[in-house]
Amino acid sequence: MDDIRVESLTKRFEDVVAVDALSFTVPAGQLFGLLGPNGAGKTTTINMLATLLRPTSGLAEVAGHEVGRERDAVRRSIGVVFQEPALESKLTGRENLEFHAMMYGLGREERRARIEEVFGLVDLGDKAGVLVEKYSGGMKRRLEIARGLVHRPRVLFLDEPTLGLDAQTRRHIWDYIKKLNREHQVTIILTTHYMEEADALCDRVAIMDRGRFVALDTPAALKDILGGDVVSLEVDEGAEALLGELRSLDWVRKGSRHEDVLHLTMERGERRIPELVAFAQARGVVVSCVNLRKPSLEDVFLHFTGKTIREEDATATDRRRRRFRGHGGRT
Repeated sequence: MDDIRVESLTKRFEDVVAVDALSFTVPAGQLFGLLGPNGAGKTTTINMLATLLRPTSGLAEVAGHEVGRERDAVRRSIGVVFQEPALESKLTGRENLEFHAMMYGLGREERRARIEEVFGLVDLGDKAGVLVEKYSGGMKRRLEIARGLVHRPRVLFLDEPTLGLDAQTRRHIWDYIKKLNREHQVTIILTTHYMEEADALCDRVAIMDRGRFVALDTPAALKDILGGDVVSLEVDEGAEALLGELRSLDWVRKGSRHEDVLHLTMERGERRIPELVAFAQARGVVVSCVNLRKPSLEDVFLHFTGKTIREEDATATDRRRRRFRGHGGRT
């Protein structure tokens, strides 16, 4: 059974197509990731599924309810952890959850039981009586996850849940997300622009770019598209000509250039590195740096879009600035 069903979902803002005819399903209990740079359309997609934005066209169903016609039923079935903090800092952690549970109409005894349950789930029971303004960034994110779960939603939306957190805290949040999904069978839709986060957490990943999916599959299957190890050669000059010659080698499966760095896919890359360096030197090309790694989702993104996700972040920011100037500085 699918908890999410989307067909040709589209959102336009004046002359900008933010989400462009997306179609996908998410089975019950799956952890599904929307991976892409800022401005790719991830948050807009979440906002439509959570009934916070009306689609321009297309169909979306969440927990069996159509987002346009059954908004209240959808909202009763979901929890949302927003990208921007939405906690009351002058209230305690418990008071934040009490207020949220009351908004969902939970009775006093049920509220108490649920609040204790979710505090235990995110390991914040000893901080329940502490003002939120005294929480660390990681504690606030855990409290937001707890708040999103207090009414036992069928589907949980997490919009960039670890944005701005340090690496150690981010991994702790990953552990809580995995626990939710595996032990409590909560269907989770997660947006992120951290490649390693999508790889570590998601059963399936949709890579978004400019409002569209450029790839959708399991992380392993997406990386298998590239086939083999990735050897990167940084050269001083002559990158394009060298790439053309390297592509003619039988054991180089794929090759691409990103500025002065060549990315080559092959089997048993560690054994091929000396041969690659010698090949370049024989053609008068100096190799200044060599890197060997297994294919990553970053490589998949580069394969499908021709850019790294950081470059797409910068491009998206530039597009927003141009639109802002084009509207006379109005938001």
